[in-house]
Amino acid sequence: MDVVLIESTSIVSFELSTLALADGHSENSPYFDGWKAYDLNPYHPRLNPSGIIQMGLAENQVGTDLVNEWVEEHSQVLAWKGTLTNFKETALYQDYHGLDSFRKALASFMEEVRGGRVKIDPDRIVLTAGATAANEILTFCIANPGDTLLVPTPYYAGFDRDLKWRTGVEIEPVECGSHDSFQITLLALEKAYQIALKKGKTVKAVFITNPSNPLGLTISPQTLYQVLDFAAEKSIHVITDEVYAGTAFSSPPFTSIIELLQSSTKYNPETVHIVYSLSKDLGLPGFRVGAIYSTNQTVRTAARRMSSFSLVSSQTQVLLTCLLADRDFTRSYLLRVREELKRRHRNFVKGLRAVGVDCLEGNSGLFCWVNLKKLLESDTWEGELQLWRIILEKIGLNISPGCSFHCSEPGWFRVCFGNMSEEDMNVALGRIKSFMSNYGGTGGGDDDGIKGLLATPEEASHMVRPRLAYVLDAEQQA
Repeated sequence: MDVVLIESTSIVSFELSTLALADGHSENSPYFDGWKAYDLNPYHPRLNPSGIIQMGLAENQVGTDLVNEWVEEHSQVLAWKGTLTNFKETALYQDYHGLDSFRKALASFMEEVRGGRVKIDPDRIVLTAGATAANEILTFCIANPGDTLLVPTPYYAGFDRDLKWRTGVEIEPVECGSHDSFQITLLALEKAYQIALKKGKTVKAVFITNPSNPLGLTISPQTLYQVLDFAAEKSIHVITDEVYAGTAFSSPPFTSIIELLQSSTKYNPETVHIVYSLSKDLGLPGFRVGAIYSTNQTVRTAARRMSSFSLVSSQTQVLLTCLLADRDFTRSYLLRVREELKRRHRNFVKGLRAVGVDCLEGNSGLFCWVNLKKLLESDTWEGELQLWRIILEKIGLNISPGCSFHCSEPGWFRVCFGNMSEEDMNVALGRIKSFMSNYGGTGGGDDDGIKGLLATPEEASHMVRPRLAYVLDAEQQA
């Protein structure tokens, strides 16, 4: 019997949600576009030596390598030996508060990262699937849709997604400038606060990152006190993202806002909340381990309820409990990571300055905040993006333009050095040196100006062809 298929010519429209159709994720930005370009044409010293070197990813591969060494030396843990549990117990449902043993181990590590100058109560920790979830959950707890958070600039590009996309909360930038190394000032905080009020917004919190991403700077105790004083005066909360706490490698040292709260009775600790994760300090972003630390019982209760949408797997908690309980390893680890980051930072900055490229004096993080103003065709955001495209297409480096971080001045770029080998870092420096010697760094370039250095569509297509062919072939095989 023949089967006749009838194809309908009518088109039925199934409307999706506003959230699904909105562009609030901020994925369409140079910050993410650079990653996409790298994915299509990744550098490899042997297989693709002319490919793009990824310098837009703040990843602590120095730390990951050390953790990998520990896992290889303690392979019995992967076989559930010495874990104080077994496979069946771990595989079954767990309380979404997290394993008690892991929260205690994490609290101990957080104290160690902060130099033993603070006390962390494990019962005040709420576990989340990374700092991304922690920041969003805290925003949900503190603010209503349409409310505003004050966030000093430049700030991590992902905050436009983490703090705003699903919460409906707005960000009012607190504009900080290069004239004082982008420090947060009371004048800037007050200006942003008044702007938000004029927009008819309710300001609910100041949100800061310490150490700063993208500046690679720790925030001084004096500035932290100013932020606390300002928040207290306005009766608003303070959220501090401290995910880079363990990467501070030189003076001035990192000071956690917890330390200030525990050494003074001036401030209400229930209005201050800390976000932490093991992604940066321990080099484990793929494990998705984040935490909210708050003395506010109401916030913790609400955060724990919300964390049921972003749990950390029991298997991950068991493994990391064993690792963090090895105090000899964690002490050695933090020391070695800081020493290596300090050495890398020193060599990278020295290499940049040798070819006339200046940067902010950083003391933490996995990156440098680099000043390329003199290379701009025009002192505008368009000029910055033109230069970014040249660096991506002609030099083959994916770095992140300042506009992605809401910087108040064109010409600043975040350049990561912690996510690669020293050999690859030196290749990147070599490319920069070659470009600077040919281009001269005068800002005007040749007769065609800086625009003349941009890749043509044909050149851009050639740049991505090797990786694209591989991706298409993989899809065909699948």
